[in-house]
Amino acid sequence: MKSLVTGGAGFIGAHVTNELIRMGHQVVVLDDLSGGFKENVNPGAKFVEGSILDNELIQKLFADEQFDYVYHLAAYAAEGLSHFIKRFNYTNNLIGSVNLINESIRNKVKCFVFTSSIAVYGKGQLPMREELVPTPEDPYGVAKYAVELELKVSHEMFGLDYVIFRPHNVYGEYQNIGDRYRNVVGIFMNQLMQGKQLSVFGDGMQTRAFSYIGDLAPHIAQCINNPKALNEVINIGADKNYTVLELATAVMNAMNIKGELRRLPSRNEVLHAYSDHSKAYSIFGKAADTDLNEGLKKMSEWAKAVGIRKSGKFENIELTEKLPSFWLED
Repeated sequence: MKSLVTGGAGFIGAHVTNELIRMGHQVVVLDDLSGGFKENVNPGAKFVEGSILDNELIQKLFADEQFDYVYHLAAYAAEGLSHFIKRFNYTNNLIGSVNLINESIRNKVKCFVFTSSIAVYGKGQLPMREELVPTPEDPYGVAKYAVELELKVSHEMFGLDYVIFRPHNVYGEYQNIGDRYRNVVGIFMNQLMQGKQLSVFGDGMQTRAFSYIGDLAPHIAQCINNPKALNEVINIGADKNYTVLELATAVMNAMNIKGELRRLPSRNEVLHAYSDHSKAYSIFGKAADTDLNEGLKKMSEWAKAVGIRKSGKFENIELTEKLPSFWLED
């Protein structure tokens, strides 16, 4: 079997690539390295540096490689920032996805696996269940839901099979800890290694279920072999919720570095987010559920080995009104 993994130099994509190679797949990784690192790519995979926005490249890649499966994990997943980078968000997260879907239809791909997000649900729908009607609160969630709908109509019109995962708050090795706009676990670890205060928006009582990547990647990779998963939308992730304040303490313990908190004004975000995983359990069985402290310990050892990564400013801010001032700092 031959599989394309977009975003395979990034966080989740690198882990899914590793799983596919363990399954015996030939893997081609496509990544523009805007948020990933070439050293994350499994040496057993063929690496192509390029963008999903380069439609000519996409067409040639599909024609040359004749993929059996597509795992689409390339995205700029910054929910809060997406309000201020609308055009960038929709171009990368929606139009780029459509380029891949078109070529998957033309080249008779057997299954298109897509990582969406619980950001599609919006607020006030707890627990988040797949049968709920999504009401996303930010452009990132809107874009992800639009791709979900596009896959549904592409299946109905052209017979393209798909599996859609809605993961949430995933952390672990290979995460880009140098991105100041997303991935709170990585942000905290990077700040601690620099001797900086941990940035907490609002009162820190926002709750999330933090999901260790090692528990999710096998299901994402192996879903193509499970008929129950085909043409389904599936929540995937951890069950236990933690406040951001609890997370900050747990990260300090895992890193063995005592830090201080920096309180920042509240931002426009969903305060409480947790999803129901009954459907995932019915399809895949009860999954591994790594304890937060155990998962953070694994990630902290990797983060210390990698070292501090520069947290640069996003270069394509389109709207500055109501942009949190913290994001403008050097």
